[in-house]
Amino acid sequence: MAWAEYGYSANLRLADFTSERTLLATHHHGEPLTVEHGFPLRLVVPHLYGYKGPKWLRAIEYMTADRRGFWEERGYHNIGDPWREQRHSYQEE
Repeated sequence: MAWAEYGYSANLRLADFTSERTLLATHHHGEPLTVEHGFPLRLVVPHLYGYKGPKWLRAIEYMTADRRGFWEERGYHNIGDPWREQRHSYQEE
């Protein structure tokens, strides 16, 4: 689980978190992130929908069982793969 400010969180499969495409960003185009873009640390998971990459990252929790994050609890898909159009929880198998 990726924990962020204001109670936001996003659950990720370990394979998505450890993907070579996933970033823990502190800068954008060589400049420190602005507050609007997630300063001091933003999780970027480019192969999943944006709600899987929270701004203002504060902690990462390794879990042994699945638990839904902030948006997943509110009806968003638990995985969030845009190439499979996994937008809403009712689409889960």
